[in-house]
Amino acid sequence: MKILVINSGSSSIKYQLFNMDTEEVLCSGLVERIGLEMGKISYKKFPDSENEKKIVIEMPFPSHKEGMYKVVEMLTDKAEGVISDVKEIHGVGHRIVHGGSYSEPVVVDDEVKKELRNVIPLAPLHNPGHLVGIEVAEQLFPHATHVTVFDTAFHMTMPPKSYMYPLPYSLYEDLKVRRYGFHGTSHKYVSHRAAEIMEKPYENLNMITVHLGNGSSVDAIQKGKCIDTSMGLAPLEGLMMGSRCGDIDPAIIGYVMRNKNLSIDEIDVMLTKQSGLLGICGYTDMRDIHAEIEKGNEKAKLALEMLCHRIKKYIGAYFAELGKIDALIFTAGIGENDEIVRRLSTAGLEELGIEIDLEENDKRPKEWALISKPTSKVKVYVIRTNEELEIAHETLKFL
Repeated sequence: MKILVINSGSSSIKYQLFNMDTEEVLCSGLVERIGLEMGKISYKKFPDSENEKKIVIEMPFPSHKEGMYKVVEMLTDKAEGVISDVKEIHGVGHRIVHGGSYSEPVVVDDEVKKELRNVIPLAPLHNPGHLVGIEVAEQLFPHATHVTVFDTAFHMTMPPKSYMYPLPYSLYEDLKVRRYGFHGTSHKYVSHRAAEIMEKPYENLNMITVHLGNGSSVDAIQKGKCIDTSMGLAPLEGLMMGSRCGDIDPAIIGYVMRNKNLSIDEIDVMLTKQSGLLGICGYTDMRDIHAEIEKGNEKAKLALEMLCHRIKKYIGAYFAELGKIDALIFTAGIGENDEIVRRLSTAGLEELGIEIDLEENDKRPKEWALISKPTSKVKVYVIRTNEELEIAHETLKFL
């Protein structure tokens, strides 16, 4: 049973093809710079772990349609392809950033596409690309079952006290202003993986999952259900991120608009693309920030301290909300690979039962690692996320 997982963005298409009989990745790749003068596609097949071969081709992709056609061409190439015919693909899983009120993955139909259009104002950078990707994939794989897997769905178990904002209730009724949360597919995958590693029933565990990348979020999971998350109506609230501000005083917006004579669109750009780590020190990549700290860059040091301070605040807040936790999990690019951020984010939490083994923390795990001391009441894990495999699993359920 072969399943193609697609993540279509505004100007890109990320794809992976799985053989779900073995959960093996047959190939993966990325179409970039769609709509620009020159685009690029990468394609890598996995005959085995030692002989990965990556092909990179530069060519224009006027739209997602041309990009997907090239993907199919490479999948079925006689020399480098991994299938002989597109009919070998039984299901297509589509990653959707914002699914509105959907609480579970669903098979694509006209009603689903209508709802995705309705929530475009809540995810203007993501959902239009998702819709185009779905429609092109339906043309190319008309025989396959198409399934949408929503990043927001995992958070639909939150109670009203967590997802409502203290604003006029009419904004919720008229505009659906509420906390939705994002990265749900990642939080779901790593929390289930932790339960497997711990050999305990998922529904019996309390966990805090910390997804740290260019975009970052924290989830509080109680007895297998998400009860709170740091991101909100949009992927802007919560932690300090690569170029996103995270939590700020809302009064700042009006104050800056009036004093800098900025429009609301300019404020949006500032908060999403010019703030966070980038706004403080000029860098978004933690490797660059650590290198700058070594050179004595005080702004880089401040950016690191602010990031870890805010992560620690959310860990403490969710600990209080859950009452007790069985596991604290770090995942995604920074969470999996930056031992300094993990160390600083957990320093001083011994009274909460969180004790990091510094030697284990300094290692780079391939799939997962336990980085807490044997005496730690809370198990602390680094678990590599696999959102694509989670989407493939969800798609497989409909086959």
